[in-house]
Amino acid sequence: MDLDFETKRTHPCNELRLADVKKEVLLKGWVDKRRDLGGLVFVDLRDRTGKVQIVFNPVKDAELHEKAQTLRSEFVIAVKGVVEKRLEQNAKLPTGEIEVAVTDLRILNDSKTPPVSISDEGNESEDVRLRYRFLDLRRPAMQRNILFRHKVLQDVRGILSAEGFVEIDTPILMKSTPEGARDFLVPSRINKGRFYALPQSPQTYKQILMVAGYDRYFQVAKCFRDEDLRADRQPEFTQIDCELSFPHQNDIYDLFGKFTAALFKSALNADIGPIPRLSYQEAMERYGSDKPDLRVDMRMHDLTPLVKESGFKIFDAVLEKGGAIKGICAKGCNDFSRKTTDELTEYVKGFGANGLVVLKATTNGCDGSAAKFFSPEIIATLLQKLHADVGDMIFIVASDRSTVNTSLGNLRLEIARRKNWLNPMDFKPLWVVDFPMFEFSKTDNRWAPCHHPFTAPLDEDVSLLYGPEYHLARAKAYDLVINGNEIGGGSIRIHQAGLQSKVFELLGISEKEAQSKFGFLLEAFKYGAPPHGGIAFGLDRLLMIMLGLSSIRDVIPFPKTTTGSSLMDDCPSEVAPDQLAELGIRLSHES
Repeated sequence: MDLDFETKRTHPCNELRLADVKKEVLLKGWVDKRRDLGGLVFVDLRDRTGKVQIVFNPVKDAELHEKAQTLRSEFVIAVKGVVEKRLEQNAKLPTGEIEVAVTDLRILNDSKTPPVSISDEGNESEDVRLRYRFLDLRRPAMQRNILFRHKVLQDVRGILSAEGFVEIDTPILMKSTPEGARDFLVPSRINKGRFYALPQSPQTYKQILMVAGYDRYFQVAKCFRDEDLRADRQPEFTQIDCELSFPHQNDIYDLFGKFTAALFKSALNADIGPIPRLSYQEAMERYGSDKPDLRVDMRMHDLTPLVKESGFKIFDAVLEKGGAIKGICAKGCNDFSRKTTDELTEYVKGFGANGLVVLKATTNGCDGSAAKFFSPEIIATLLQKLHADVGDMIFIVASDRSTVNTSLGNLRLEIARRKNWLNPMDFKPLWVVDFPMFEFSKTDNRWAPCHHPFTAPLDEDVSLLYGPEYHLARAKAYDLVINGNEIGGGSIRIHQAGLQSKVFELLGISEKEAQSKFGFLLEAFKYGAPPHGGIAFGLDRLLMIMLGLSSIRDVIPFPKTTTGSSLMDDCPSEVAPDQLAELGIRLSHES
């Protein structure tokens, strides 16, 4: 076979096997590693599929062998050769049983010494990795992540399409309708003084699609929020956005529980099992969090009725102020040293607690400085209530209920981290349901929507909206949580004009403001809007969890830093004065 370097490759690097021995092949890729051994030059040739060993023999072609000695890491080359069986096989490589004896070589491009290690063992700082992202993305680990992202997206489209969902795009340039975070604004050149906004989510558009009768919609949607960043948050991110008509909450839980299970099965061959449900209030009381990590079965128990007659002055002082006393049992943790428990005490103080009562379960009851304040009957009941056995350790916090829940909720996770109980590939999903409809904003000194102003109240709580305790109403809102991370959230929407007007009134949104921000949606609701609801999954965070990673930046091809910058292309950057003038914009520091 006459192979021309200008033709396409005969095989990707990772495809060759013993069955290909004696075949003439044309391969193209990057030099991963070169080794000179006993006159022979061995090169690991790499493309995105994997690696194959190629060999240059000076006996067969001295000139070619000499040329091979000029090869360096990350040179781009094309080689012709014949597949041969390797004398010493490499069980670590899928291609480890064969090698390619090179008969011709063309160097397509050379390379400087990379500032980023292309191997997975590189220990460069994240800033260096992001500055040279085009090299970082060559690393096998990053390529696995990005190719996994591709597979999951194919699975998403297949699973949702099979359930009757239709993929529909919605605009990137839209009206500014703030949904809790700052909008990214885009000035209009044609309409000077007016601005588009980049969507925080396709919320209003997907609701209009329900009014338009599309019944089941989904979109892999780009979303933008101008907010402070962290390891699992980016200014631009990707949602698997879904909406459907005529749903009950149970339809949502069943349908998207099935979707999530199918996704984990298809992408990871992991069985996540049936997804339990827990109300927001139960989650806060049991785990101190609205996104509890169920890998740690360490529940909080209310000890207030048990210890209120103990005479322990610290507890008495808290109870006089209407506070709460709760405890957790850390199984098998009585090996914690005094130094460790002192560190844990300081840890809970960081969440507002005044201190931590520590007791060790023993054959004689409990040991600890506070044990003397409790009668044998209280100790026995305490051990029974917390399901504590010999070898366990009990931690108790007394304060206002919010501080108790927050402190113990974080303490249970800190203990789990210290005991290495948090296996990242042990997936524990949970539906958290019946969220509060309103939350108090200290910044604005008013009640704000916990989700967004179109979230419907629970049927049994509608009457609360017409009285002084409207803020106690619960919403038909829900989150899907896995391993302490919210991966999806949504709600059943309000579709009745009267109820929507009442919610706007309670939120301090005037009729004029409602028309200005949401008039197009309210107008659509007048023309036969069906009951509807939906959910949005954070794709980047979901991928991070599925791969057992700690940062979403490792599953996004071109992420931003925590300051919202792209180090690779120096973005955001200044623009030319004539560009600003064309938009009718003058920067404040220039005025």
